[in-house]
Amino acid sequence: MVNSYGYRAGTRDLFTKRYKKRGMPNLTRYLTTFKAGDYVNVVGDPAIQKSLPHKVYHGKTGVVWNVTPRAVGVIVNKRHRQRVIPKRINVKIEHVVKSKCQDDMKARIQKNIALQKEKKKREKRTPAGTPRPASIVRAKNKTVADLRPEFFDPLKAYKV
Repeated sequence: MVNSYGYRAGTRDLFTKRYKKRGMPNLTRYLTTFKAGDYVNVVGDPAIQKSLPHKVYHGKTGVVWNVTPRAVGVIVNKRHRQRVIPKRINVKIEHVVKSKCQDDMKARIQKNIALQKEKKKREKRTPAGTPRPASIVRAKNKTVADLRPEFFDPLKAYKV
């Protein structure tokens, strides 16, 4: 069979909903308010085929730049070879979810403002994968096992 190159080619698993999550979207999806500058995730909802974004943009995070009654304009970075191109796409509200990427930063800012009012030292961001400080490991028993691999000997391996 020849490879297909259609708009939704190769999206059999990409545009499928999870088990027991099938059907039309809830009202909360339509009642969420979007403002210019909000971070949103572009997630195509397969129940609504109209204005379904291209598979390239599925799962991408972008910034809202335009709001219309039924859709939002989102700036999404698209990688093309070595370049990253900011693309402006118009997506219906059904295919957009508010992103939680800024929640941690906003909570930290609020906490620092409260600490600043109390005249205390503010909290800095600590990355999740910070390395532990250096230390010397001492063995309890003095014998240390040698873990170097043995050299391959074909006479021993095949029992000639």
